[in-house]
Amino acid sequence: MENIVQIELFGLRIDEPIVTLTDLLVSFLCFLYFYKMSKSNDKGKVFTYFKYYFLVMGLATTFGGIIGHAFYYEFTKVWKLIGWIISMFAIMLIERGAIEHTRIVLNKKYVKILGVVNIIEFLIFLGLVLFTLDFFYVQLHSGYGLMFVVFTIEFLLFLKTKNKATQYIMAGIGFAALSALVFATEFSIHRWFNYLSLSHVMMAVATVFIYGGVKRIKLKDNQPKEYA
Repeated sequence: MENIVQIELFGLRIDEPIVTLTDLLVSFLCFLYFYKMSKSNDKGKVFTYFKYYFLVMGLATTFGGIIGHAFYYEFTKVWKLIGWIISMFAIMLIERGAIEHTRIVLNKKYVKILGVVNIIEFLIFLGLVLFTLDFFYVQLHSGYGLMFVVFTIEFLLFLKTKNKATQYIMAGIGFAALSALVFATEFSIHRWFNYLSLSHVMMAVATVFIYGGVKRIKLKDNQPKEYA
């Protein structure tokens, strides 16, 4: 704990200030994109899932930045667990958004099967996290959801449709993978800008690209249409 960077602001101790700020950067982008999508005329489940992904991920990173880092000294690990579970819900939502996106090429029966698998997978990982209280399973769930589910689905859609929406989303998942790599290797630029801060910046970039893809999705009654 003695290696944690701390500052004092107006008599208030703040741990890991840069880590907190970069977490809140992701939160800001997520809330901004949720707001933009809420004001949009786009309808349908695919947009709903992505919209609420931004909202829930915004809540998760806000929770993580403020309670998981800045003021963690005032809380117990149970509070971190709450943030982990919120982030897992966010990953489930982006998976379901990608699954709904497949309606432009897949029979609805297969879309339904993928949706059921998504729920089972989420419950398994949630059970592991609650049983072990280990962040490893949160990471594993995120990696599985983003790389195996979302990236694979969007890549297959790209092969069939060659649209820009899938390209942007895949780029976003690529930056999310870089974020996970930085986190796993603990590659740090400076003790004030450590691997957590860099990981959050990569996630912020990933968020920008994912939204860039979502806003380019053009669906009408779940049938293929020209893409922007």
